[in-house]
Amino acid sequence: MSSKLKYDVIVVGAGPAGLSAAIVLAKAGVRVIVIERGRLPGSKNVMGGVFYSDCMKDVLDDFPGNAPVERHVIDQRIWILDQGSSVGFNHKNESFNKKPYNCHTIFRAQFDRWLAGEAEKAGALIINSTVVKEALVENGKVIGVKTDRPQGDVFANCVIAADGVNSLFAKSLGLRKKIKPDSVAIAVKEVIGLDEKVINDRFNVKNDEGVTIEMTGSYFNGEAMAFLYTNKKSVSLGVGMVLKDVINNKVNPNDLIEHLKKHPSVAPLIEGGETKEFLAHLIPEGGYKAMPKLVGNGVMLAGDAAMMVDAIHREGSNLAITSGKLAAETYLEVSQQGGDFSEKSLSLYVKKLRDSFVLKDLKKYKGVPDLLQTNKHLLLQYPKLLNQAAFEMLNVDGVSKKDKEKLIWKTVKKEIGIGNLVKDLFKLWRNMV
Repeated sequence: MSSKLKYDVIVVGAGPAGLSAAIVLAKAGVRVIVIERGRLPGSKNVMGGVFYSDCMKDVLDDFPGNAPVERHVIDQRIWILDQGSSVGFNHKNESFNKKPYNCHTIFRAQFDRWLAGEAEKAGALIINSTVVKEALVENGKVIGVKTDRPQGDVFANCVIAADGVNSLFAKSLGLRKKIKPDSVAIAVKEVIGLDEKVINDRFNVKNDEGVTIEMTGSYFNGEAMAFLYTNKKSVSLGVGMVLKDVINNKVNPNDLIEHLKKHPSVAPLIEGGETKEFLAHLIPEGGYKAMPKLVGNGVMLAGDAAMMVDAIHREGSNLAITSGKLAAETYLEVSQQGGDFSEKSLSLYVKKLRDSFVLKDLKKYKGVPDLLQTNKHLLLQYPKLLNQAAFEMLNVDGVSKKDKEKLIWKTVKKEIGIGNLVKDLFKLWRNMV
């Protein structure tokens, strides 16, 4: 790699954010290079597996086309787990069966590699197995990047940093501080192989229809979230836990997933399956308050590098792709206005994000991470009481429903208290509505 290499835009990281930016730029005739530290795009990338494809508008016209998607989701479930029981809600809708499908399960290793191929078709250059060590700065403006290759400096008008949750590039510029353990989660995931017909029968779906199940509750001592997603010939089963809790409670995430597999609501769904793959990844779950500065002179941050994850609605890849697309559009507009890639000019990117669902949704739930960290009982006491209440009302044992209601209410007053109940409801309303 020559020190004289000059492009219009350098994209750091070949994940969804970086590749969507590269596609939009390349299609517009911009000379763009994507630098990826992994052996191949997607080789280092992991996610739960749910992908909302509405974000692909204006990136690729015919999605999914030949994209490696697993199933389109028609049934979305939420389970609240206690020891030996679960209570939940599900929404299954035939509208989800109408094309174009908007929700799919995917594997990132396959999906990112395919998306990289689309970027190359559009005209982007992708360089793998290359680490961007730091930014090249001149007169306070980013003018390129320094890589780990001999004579590996690359220059450009602008850099889009999409190098993931640890974003060494953003840290080198001081745009991001060291990640706090309470703003990032560690997620572990097993891919469990099952016959396609077995999956269809167990989850009551057909063909390429899919199901997602989100889980939380006192079964995890109120400290973890879990999921189960259907693929064509496997299911993805995973658990996520805020890193601060992992450290403080000395929890082994592997033990959490083994614990999950034993729950009586989960065990029958994975019975007879064979573990095909085990993965782990850090997820930025600090929300709006944990986001770094998004622009600087000659640089924009996108995707996980900008902490863009909506943990409440399990959205991350769609935020990443949207942010990459908006960063690319910002570059194109600023170029047309004279090519002043100063922080002031690139602040158009922040405006575009604010006008989109990305920052609107992240801002809406900005208080939720702190709420859950400082009120552990919300995911411990209430799920337990909810499961107990469901059992009482559905267990026909000769006791009148009126007496059952009195017993439930008595338990709530004893375990939580009326004053605390009102306070908790107000906290939830203030942070979620």
